[in-house]
Amino acid sequence: MTILFALIAQSLHRVRKFLLAVGLLLAGFQVVLILQANSIQASSSFAQMGALVPAFARELMGPAFVAFLSFQGIVCLGYFHPVVMGALVSVSLTLATVPVMEIETGFIDLLLARPVARHWIVTRSILVSLISAAYLLAMMALGTWVGLSVFAAKATVWPSAGLIRSMAINLGFLILCWSGIAMAIGCACRRRSSAGAIAGLLALTAYLTDYIGRAWKPADSIAWLSPFRYYTPFDLVMGAALPAKSLYVLGGVAIAAFALAYVLYSRRDISR
Repeated sequence: MTILFALIAQSLHRVRKFLLAVGLLLAGFQVVLILQANSIQASSSFAQMGALVPAFARELMGPAFVAFLSFQGIVCLGYFHPVVMGALVSVSLTLATVPVMEIETGFIDLLLARPVARHWIVTRSILVSLISAAYLLAMMALGTWVGLSVFAAKATVWPSAGLIRSMAINLGFLILCWSGIAMAIGCACRRRSSAGAIAGLLALTAYLTDYIGRAWKPADSIAWLSPFRYYTPFDLVMGAALPAKSLYVLGGVAIAAFALAYVLYSRRDISR
């Protein structure tokens, strides 16, 4: 276990500045959204915004449209904004492909020169991904709390702590799912650039499949294959409970992908 802790500490130390910068940006974005929601609330512009949204967007969002055009909805936007989701998935792909990067650069030779079993390398990467995801989500929640406490007008209705927690948990499982997929792909590739390109293209395809499936019924028959289909922020904003099915699916995919990563990494040639 001492070796595992040393590997985790070394990996986190290597990406500490990157994670710190991303965490601060995400927290800052939550504060900016609250300031924006304050401005819209003060000018009573939510109704005007609703009139400007085209019909296809209303149909895409469904009943959540009305709930979204509110102070609470704008605050929650920070947990499913495409830029935020893209940033978190990108971070997960970057961290998950570290094992193939270590092979590509020859750093793995230094690690395995010590009594380190191969499976500890994969375990290290899984735990680093978990710790990093938890840190980034905690920074987002902290940004939301600070923004509401300091800048929110007194007359506004805040999103409940349970709602923020549910959205963060659901988003965390989505990140974990993509971490597993990217790690399995990385353990099967010889170059990190190839692994990152394949995983990134797969994530983009899955996101577009889910998006198109929500707006176009024929595509809905395959949209269930996308992990993004099991991230349900609109339902949560509407007051629905966090669906256990979504967590089971995302968690199951993550566990299966991590298990595949163990198998692939144990059998691969680590020579450059």
